[in-house]
Amino acid sequence: MGIIAALVIGAVAGWLAGLVVRGAGFGLIGNIVIGILGALVASWILPQLGVVLAAGTLGQILDATIGAVIILVILSLVRRA
Repeated sequence: MGIIAALVIGAVAGWLAGLVVRGAGFGLIGNIVIGILGALVASWILPQLGVVLAAGTLGQILDATIGAVIILVILSLVRRA
């Protein structure tokens, strides 16, 4: 069940990040991957900064979305160069 939850949270986070960063979406599978990677990035960066968001599934989606936005911004900057 944990893998399915990670995929769903990753999909939602990737979709939300694609809406925030216009023109940087990678399709359904790409957004899931970006969302999962974003969750990993956010789980490392946010505690380093002392940022604590809501607990539970909503907090996980917010964390993953923040991480996915960071990744999408970096990828869009690399793609432009």
